[in-house]
Amino acid sequence: MAHYILAVDDESDVLGTLERALKREGYQFGRALSAQEAMQKISARRPDLLILDISMPDMDGLKLCKQLRADPRYADLLILFLTAHVQTEEIIAGLDAGGDDYVTKPFELTELNARVRALLRRVQHLKGAQSVIELGDVRLDSTTYQVHINGKVVQLTATEHRLLRYLMEHPNQPFSPSHLLEAVWDYPAQTGDPDLVRAHIRNLRAKLGGEADASRFIRTIFGVGYMVSPSS
Repeated sequence: MAHYILAVDDESDVLGTLERALKREGYQFGRALSAQEAMQKISARRPDLLILDISMPDMDGLKLCKQLRADPRYADLLILFLTAHVQTEEIIAGLDAGGDDYVTKPFELTELNARVRALLRRVQHLKGAQSVIELGDVRLDSTTYQVHINGKVVQLTATEHRLLRYLMEHPNQPFSPSHLLEAVWDYPAQTGDPDLVRAHIRNLRAKLGGEADASRFIRTIFGVGYMVSPSS
C-alpha cells in the first residue's frame, strides 16, 4: 500500500505543488490549511509522514509538533518541517520541537522527494531487525521506540530512536556527523546538515539525563564525533 503523507501549510499554492509532486511519486496525499484542521485529519487517519510548515495563523508548526510529540500515539510520527525560516536558530528550534528533518522554501522538488524517500526508508530498514537491544543500563525497544533506563521508560521520536540504535549497535566506535547523516538519515555522502546530528544528540541526552549519565553514555569525541559507551 502506498504511503500516506499529510501536508500542513496555510498557502494553498504550496499544498498544490506538494500534492502534484508527491502523487507523481505514488504517494497518497492529504492537505490541511491550519494546525486545527491537521489535528482533525491526523485523528481520523494517522499519516506515515507529516510535512509541516512553521508559520501558520492559528497555531505555528512548532507548537503543533510539540503537541503531537507529547501524545504517545504520535511520538514516533515522522515529521518534516517545510519552512521559509533559514536562520540556524529557527531550524534548530524545529528540530528541538521534535522534527526529524527540514527543507527550506523555496525548495527543489528533487530535494524534497529525496528527503521524503529517506525518511520513509528508515522505518523499512528496521523490519526484521532485533526488536530489543541492551547496552549497560540502557534497553532500547524498537517495537515501541522506548528506552528503558533503570526501570524508567523514555519515549523517543523515530529519528532519535534510529540514531540511538545505530550508536548502540556499534559501542565504543566514534562516528563523525557526516557518517551519521549517511547511516541514520540516508543522505548521500557529503550532504546534509551536521546541525541535524547535533540537535538530535542534544535531545537524546536531555531525555536520558537524570536516569543515566548521558554525557558519558553518549560521548563527544572532540575532533571526531560521537559514540556510546556503557562505561568510561
